[in-house]
Amino acid sequence: MASNEKVDGSAVAETDEKANISHVKRINSDVEGYDKDATFGGAESRRRLEKKLLLKVDLRMSVLVVIYILNYIDRNNAAAARLRGFESDLKLTGQQFPTILSILYVGYTIMQVPSNMFLNYIGRPSIYLPGCMIVWGVISVLTGITKNFVGALLTRFFLGFVEAAFFPGAVFLLSKWYKREELGLRTAILYVGNLSSNAFGALMASGILSGMEGKLGHAAWRWLFYVEGGITIAIAIIAMFILPDFPATSTWLSPEERALAMKRMEEDGGMGVGDEGQTEGQGNGLILAISDWRIWLLAVALTSQTVALSFTIYFPTLTATLGYNRTVTLLLCAPPWIFSAIETFIVTRHSDKAQTRFYHIVIPWFVGIIGFVISISTMNTAARYISLFLMAQVFAGLVVFLAWISNSFPRPPSKRAVALALINGVSQLGSLSGSYVWPKTWGPTYRNSYGICIATSGLAIFLCFLFKLHLDSLNRKAEAEEVANGAEKPGFRYLV
Repeated sequence: MASNEKVDGSAVAETDEKANISHVKRINSDVEGYDKDATFGGAESRRRLEKKLLLKVDLRMSVLVVIYILNYIDRNNAAAARLRGFESDLKLTGQQFPTILSILYVGYTIMQVPSNMFLNYIGRPSIYLPGCMIVWGVISVLTGITKNFVGALLTRFFLGFVEAAFFPGAVFLLSKWYKREELGLRTAILYVGNLSSNAFGALMASGILSGMEGKLGHAAWRWLFYVEGGITIAIAIIAMFILPDFPATSTWLSPEERALAMKRMEEDGGMGVGDEGQTEGQGNGLILAISDWRIWLLAVALTSQTVALSFTIYFPTLTATLGYNRTVTLLLCAPPWIFSAIETFIVTRHSDKAQTRFYHIVIPWFVGIIGFVISISTMNTAARYISLFLMAQVFAGLVVFLAWISNSFPRPPSKRAVALALINGVSQLGSLSGSYVWPKTWGPTYRNSYGICIATSGLAIFLCFLFKLHLDSLNRKAEAEEVANGAEKPGFRYLV
């Protein structure tokens, strides 16, 4: 009976989706040869409707920031638990604790591509992403009842396995709703969850670890996993009623808003009307992605930059080299990340307005290299603190880079889903290797560490330059073909 009900429900959803697509196609055919805005009452009426549509979508998408904060808090709470007996209670020795931290990235890397393929197949991010969130919340809670190294290792592995669904899925969802000139800023807003999690996670962990020791007979570090996992589950349930699906399958839009949402994506070159809600050819999307050399080039570029970003894991350690006590050191960690968040908004907003990507990526990365060089060349306290600001702002370029990926592989949607997941998944190899770039024996100057970061950042910039040259050539070729064919309007152009 359950199987029949599922089939019937899928049939109804498929029928509704086909009806929506047919409605938009009918609208397009009705106005063929006329003003493209005529269906929506003219240009001014369309602008008002589009503004209303974007406000609705933005409000619903805002829940992604909250989810991303919890995603990172649940990922990093083991490091906080270490402060209150996590290692001693589980009798961890040698390299067992670093192994528990790093094992997460194994599952995180493995799962991203199949997860995004499945998300594109079912077309229901409002169910899939919060569903995965509930599972990782449960796993977080289970970490609190582990008794030994093996138990902690297994929970961390499966935590990464399930958490892998969120970030590439969220970026893919954004790319299904926002045009190219809108995507950079929205990706930046999403990434604020990453930057904010450092502050929120530390505050939450501080309160739990200091106030819950011995409550109901449990250690404070166990309460950390119970509470944070419970919050994750609660927010996930709420998110199911807020998070949007894809335009063709979203029932909270009016018919006109749904038609406009799909029309926007068609005009932007992201997909044809019939591509929305595509449920066939997922294997073809995988083949198209893994056989595209450009995706691998960007994957290597992001992996290289991820190695350079490994300084974020050891940011308090690097700040401590300034020579202040622990309290002052922790306070000094905050301003560089506040500066990074502000610059990320500015850079991504300007990138959207200027409709360019390359220079908005490589300039922050080059400034980060300057920060690495300053840290190598001097022990002056003021100069080294300034270098921390220069290093932290590299995230502005990273966010624009993520938007560039979505812009550069617009169709088919199945390929874009795999591309986003594959590039982000491969880049986690940089997180794995980056964990070993900062050994204590290289401190307090960490010259060798900074040298590695300079080299990997330089490689990432060079690969982005090669990609820019490729997109420039494609745009020139398209322009030449349009001139030869006498096209009245320019067609699709890659953002460079």
